[in-house]
Amino acid sequence: MQKIFDEVNSLDKRCIKKFGLTEDILMENAASGMMRHIDNVCNTHDKILIVSGSGNNGADGIALARMLHKRYKVLLYLPFGTVSNMAKIQLQRVNKLNVKITSKMQKADVIVDCLFGSGLNRDFDESIIKLITQMNRQKAYKLACDIPSGINFLGQVTTKAFYADVTLTMGALKKSLFTDVAKEYTGKIIVANLGIQRELYEKKSSCFLLESTDLKLPFRDTKIANKGTYGHLSVILGEKMGAGFLSADAGFAFGSGLITVVSKEIKKLPNYMMQNTTLPENATALCVGMGLGKSYDEKVLENSLPKVIDADLFYDMKLVDILRQKKIVLTPHPKEFCSLLKITNIADISIETLQNNRFKYVELFCKKYPKIVLLLKGTNVIISQNKKLYVNPLGSAVLSKGGSGDVLGGLIGSLLAQGYNPLEATLSASLAHTIAAANYIQNNYSMTPEDLIKEIKKL
Repeated sequence: MQKIFDEVNSLDKRCIKKFGLTEDILMENAASGMMRHIDNVCNTHDKILIVSGSGNNGADGIALARMLHKRYKVLLYLPFGTVSNMAKIQLQRVNKLNVKITSKMQKADVIVDCLFGSGLNRDFDESIIKLITQMNRQKAYKLACDIPSGINFLGQVTTKAFYADVTLTMGALKKSLFTDVAKEYTGKIIVANLGIQRELYEKKSSCFLLESTDLKLPFRDTKIANKGTYGHLSVILGEKMGAGFLSADAGFAFGSGLITVVSKEIKKLPNYMMQNTTLPENATALCVGMGLGKSYDEKVLENSLPKVIDADLFYDMKLVDILRQKKIVLTPHPKEFCSLLKITNIADISIETLQNNRFKYVELFCKKYPKIVLLLKGTNVIISQNKKLYVNPLGSAVLSKGGSGDVLGGLIGSLLAQGYNPLEATLSASLAHTIAAANYIQNNYSMTPEDLIKEIKKL
């Protein structure tokens, strides 16, 4: 996993003070990082348009124009002139080389967005909106310097933003790159080296980006085992029983040795599933909430089992009492999380407000309930416990189907039943969930929960 930071200005200043790297050196390395990427993806006959702002993000672009001059057909566009000292210095350098500066937007094979960096804290006026619209309309390879222009320091897009194929972010990863809104614009995210290795540039962080290599599958390495060795997951069935069945099926596929569905009604089950009207005494974990409805036996919650809680329980005030228990994992989608925030007296907000401030409200919840593991669903999944926060960026629209969340609940429950702690179970289950979806090779609109479970088995 990689570290994520709220901002990197403090890291730049620390780098300058501690390692003697000047602002100019950092900028040269930022431009060199973009140059190396362009060399890897472009042909020498490509026309490259660099659109630079008036500040230091623009200065990175001006430096890039100097480095690419005579290697490609380079055009530098400065729609707002230069304001920062570094931008003025870089402009003096390119003028001495006679780099071509254009006075208007031009068509190009490659467009490099160096207008605004990750510190953006204002809305755009009509002239900037028009400029970014023109950049977006071009059929070109699009590269963003640090962050696509229009994404502000909170990861929000309040007016217009640049659609990048690749974002080359400087020095370290920023939290603003990993909101659900930002994912539409960033494309592939690559960290540019600023002259020292990241382990020296970066400092401690409590926020991390998950990678596929962080997945820990529940392989059975012991030679002496029986079905009880791998836990007994129980799933509470409710009004919409299909949801619970999907959780149970996913849990069994992900290694749980025994599966019991708990229901007052007798239903035809797969041969490997057991059924009880009450919670089995030897259960080792519990999934509850999936398709539960409003009418259920509250006694099933009055135990110390590790629990995955989802769906309908997020609208139930009784959940507040359950949150006092240990080993609880909550897996709400945005609407459910808004309800959870309300019944726990943390905030009464709209889904839109939440989606524009996902990190903020996850952190508020985990501050009040530091022992709970929270997974907020989204294309960039956020998982948090206490002060630690993880982002799973591997989600996609493939998972935007009813039942996908029920599968996730079963995966987490299965690992809890097998003895994983709640945070480890949630991290690995979320990664397995998103990686399995990414491995699905049929049309991206066609995946069913059953397809997803099949892919889980292939991991």
